[in-house]
Amino acid sequence: MVTSYHLRIHAIRFRANVGASRTERALPQELLVDVDLDLPVAALPKHDHRREVVDYDAVVRLVVEVGQAEPYHLLETYSERVLERLLAETPAREVRVAVTKLRVPSTHSVDRAVVEVVGCREST
Repeated sequence: MVTSYHLRIHAIRFRANVGASRTERALPQELLVDVDLDLPVAALPKHDHRREVVDYDAVVRLVVEVGQAEPYHLLETYSERVLERLLAETPAREVRVAVTKLRVPSTHSVDRAVVEVVGCREST
């Protein structure tokens, strides 16, 4: 018996204008986004049909669309917007969004910065 159902899409890669400074936002930077949807077991497909599951490509398109809709000063703002849209547009009970920025402005050597937010559907 299935007790848990998750959809994880890792390393959605695209370019967006993100950064605290105007200079940083001037040129699109590469972002990597990981999404984890905790779905109700009832959402599992009853048959082996694509139309019965959360559309993976629709999730990817949403992540990229939100990222390219406007320039963002903060990864946190972008992450929250993705989370809100995924909760609104999928049956997910909980959503985790991790955004990785590969070019981090710092006076020291830094490989990447990652912001992760987690949110739950409001109980009705």
